[in-house]
Amino acid sequence: MTAPAFSQLGLHVLAKPIGPICNLDCAYCFYLRKQSLYPADESWRMSDETLEAYIGQYIAAQPDSVEEIDFAFQGGEPTLMGLDFFARVVELQKQHAPPGRRIHNSLQTNGILLDDAWCEFLGRHNFLVGISIDGPADLHDKYRRDKKGDGTLGRVTAAVQRLSEHRVEFNALTCINRHNADHPLRVYRFLRELGVRFIQFIPIVERCGDVRPRADMPPEAMVSERSVLPGQLGACLIGVFDDWVRNDVGRIFVRDFDQALGAWAGAGASLCVHAKHCGRATAIEHNGDLYSCDHYVDPAHLLGNIHQTPIAELAGSARQEQFGTEKETTLPEVCRRCEVLFACNGLCPKDRFAYTPDGRPGLHFLCPGYKAFFSHIAPHMRAMAAEVQAGRPATGVMHRLRAEQQDKQQAARGEPRSVGRNAPCPCGSGRKFKVCCMRR
Repeated sequence: MTAPAFSQLGLHVLAKPIGPICNLDCAYCFYLRKQSLYPADESWRMSDETLEAYIGQYIAAQPDSVEEIDFAFQGGEPTLMGLDFFARVVELQKQHAPPGRRIHNSLQTNGILLDDAWCEFLGRHNFLVGISIDGPADLHDKYRRDKKGDGTLGRVTAAVQRLSEHRVEFNALTCINRHNADHPLRVYRFLRELGVRFIQFIPIVERCGDVRPRADMPPEAMVSERSVLPGQLGACLIGVFDDWVRNDVGRIFVRDFDQALGAWAGAGASLCVHAKHCGRATAIEHNGDLYSCDHYVDPAHLLGNIHQTPIAELAGSARQEQFGTEKETTLPEVCRRCEVLFACNGLCPKDRFAYTPDGRPGLHFLCPGYKAFFSHIAPHMRAMAAEVQAGRPATGVMHRLRAEQQDKQQAARGEPRSVGRNAPCPCGSGRKFKVCCMRR
């Protein structure tokens, strides 16, 4: 099968309607610094003219194969635009959406402004809300503080409660940093008890601007004191996975695990970080400037402005295609030979500033952590992929682990296995023992 042309791939544009302006002062936020790209007297609010151009062009830029168009709003803090702005978003989408195309909206927020009016609106219009939350108070408030320096967790959990009351679909975006990475189960179980069913883990990696990485430099010397270290991240993801795979498969959805299962099942990655190529996830600023990527909002990666050139032309340009394919073509040789390359594909190019074991540049800073994680989960992922490919739910792996634990406990007590072939499997799968765990 011939791969589709770059311009015919699905396109995603992350909108920043109020640029980097925010009502919090999170220590690790990379976007607050983007104010320096624009004049000091910049009006940061996206105008109605720019909003309509964005919505109309974004819809028109989608290839015919895309049936659902996802609009995503982030910041800064997008709720600072107010409810009227988002009511206008919905109105314009209805005007521009062609027949047969579904429109879906998502909003990434710190939750501080989400009162009942906001939640009623978000629920009525089926917005998916991403809430930024880093764990219990001592972990979350370490870096996520307001302009006065006060912690924010209480206000964030109140927002989560309101979203639940208004039946708004939401997920948690959890930044993994040097502080909370050592407490993976506390973070995961806190989110689970809060009612979160979908979790995105985002590792914080902040390069030290005045430090030039060297092959002999330890990881902690290359990044800020807030940045998660490779070994920390690997241990954190493994810790969460080991709890999840035994208790929460099919109940809690962790983006890293979903992406890994897609890789092991042969479906590939839907997330640009783990995909072979990137370039089809761009970012639009408040004034219509379109950038190659949310993590490359800088003069070198400014594609143009949508008031002069349509989104389809900017995002489908040869320049942007080269940006996307360089993710693969710039991989170090050691990555090309790696047994877990199919699962990570070198990760995001923005963090490829470390050195390979043979002293070559271009290795992702967190490579050792991700490699440890992917190697650890491989047996479970193979089992889960087999279940899915056989038309069975992935929860089978959880049932088998429980049955294995039961076997070990019986063996420790000197008890023989006493389950008959046609008896219900003790793992709780609902299938007969002979077609379930007996096949191990």
